[in-house]
Amino acid sequence: MQHAADDRPAWPVLEYAQWQGTLQTLHLWAQIVGKVRLTLSPWLNHGWQVPLYLTARGLGTTAIHAAGDMVEIEFDFVDHRLVVRHSKGPDRGFALAPMSVAAFYRRLMDELKAAGFEVTINIMPNELPAPIRFPDDETHASYDAEAVHRFWRALMQVDRVFKVFRTGFLGKSSPVHFFWGSFDLAVTRFSGRPAPLHPGGFPGLPDTVTREAYSHEVSSAGFWPGNEAYPHAAFFSYAYPTPAGFAKASVAPPQAFFSEALGEWMLPYEAVRAAADPDRALLDFLSSTYRAAAELAGWDRSLDCAMGVAGRPRAVHG
Repeated sequence: MQHAADDRPAWPVLEYAQWQGTLQTLHLWAQIVGKVRLTLSPWLNHGWQVPLYLTARGLGTTAIHAAGDMVEIEFDFVDHRLVVRHSKGPDRGFALAPMSVAAFYRRLMDELKAAGFEVTINIMPNELPAPIRFPDDETHASYDAEAVHRFWRALMQVDRVFKVFRTGFLGKSSPVHFFWGSFDLAVTRFSGRPAPLHPGGFPGLPDTVTREAYSHEVSSAGFWPGNEAYPHAAFFSYAYPTPAGFAKASVAPPQAFFSEALGEWMLPYEAVRAAADPDRALLDFLSSTYRAAAELAGWDRSLDCAMGVAGRPRAVHG
């Protein structure tokens, strides 16, 4: 698919209402692909074996060990194909086009089986209201290729800035990864201290998963395209446990606000996209919300460092 340069600005417009049906369908397709990775991967701390990752073409699982070989699955949002790449032979896959979740589920399982990988996944969607089993879902069947391409290009910019932000911390930090359950791109910093047992209670997410994910103190930030309850693309930042005074902290840029309903700081995507310097606006949000969480919770601030520069090792002082 070809795109004129003026059709794909660095930070493209994302209007939830214009691609709501496609977003809901793509979310479910991504859950099916993600559950393949989940089923075949040993558990990693904080569920880090679960996410998808941004690729030069879309979103993918990265390589997974299975049946004595390797397989990876990628959503190609340039040519709009679902690609099953594996160590046993040529790539397999099919075109991404309007089709039901049930049809997508059957086609992916057929492609995996034909490539020599038989996988049985949990067929109930997670973290969604009124879920429909994947093989039975004929309701969600939209695919607007242009809208998906815009979303992916927005993810490219977010991924880039998040990876710069990640370099400014010497402690334990997650990769920048895409959680298919909540459908967000996120990066998390850890204080290194255990956290109180999480109460759980998230719809469609087992408490055992939540409690393992939040077993240690975190400051986490992410990007989310919105849903019916909050129909706007936005950035978010939260801490667990939430320190006293976090909701009243000084946070930049001025468009950021604390959502009492969600218990986290929010920054509209549009505020970043429209900023004179979008990178600076987003980095200010990430840095100021982390700083508020770390200061109020008494983190070891010696873990902070200058952001990394390409090709330049950090200086170590003996």
